[in-house]
Amino acid sequence: MRAVVQRVTRAQVHVGEELVGAVQVGLCVLVGVAVGDAPADAELLARKVVGLRIFTDAGDKMNLDVQSVGGAILAVSQFTLLGDAKKGHRPSFTRAMPPEPARELFEAFCAACRALGVQVETGRFRADMQVELVNDGPVTILLDTAPGA
Repeated sequence: MRAVVQRVTRAQVHVGEELVGAVQVGLCVLVGVAVGDAPADAELLARKVVGLRIFTDAGDKMNLDVQSVGGAILAVSQFTLLGDAKKGHRPSFTRAMPPEPARELFEAFCAACRALGVQVETGRFRADMQVELVNDGPVTILLDTAPGA
């Protein structure tokens, strides 16, 4: 699984005119599920995201995790994170897992984050979404559960 984690002061996702998820201080996490990913990857990614110390402490050091600041997570599924544009200009998405098993692992990631004590809002799987956020810092971290990534 692959994730783009952004520290935010606010983030929200709309499907058409409908607001489907929103957080204030916390993380916006774009999640891509790859062929070969398993429930263990969802658990590992959740632990990494929830434990990521990217919020500043009183000494202005990145030393606090999302729970320490009372933050929440806005998780948005994004298969395009698995896009490969090494050849040509049109990305290939053959590394992205098919939709139904990908949905199960995305939901497992969200459930694992909740089980770790963090409020999680989501977008809508397979929908055309508009994501708005204010990246605080900016701080953006890339995570990948694949060995050697």
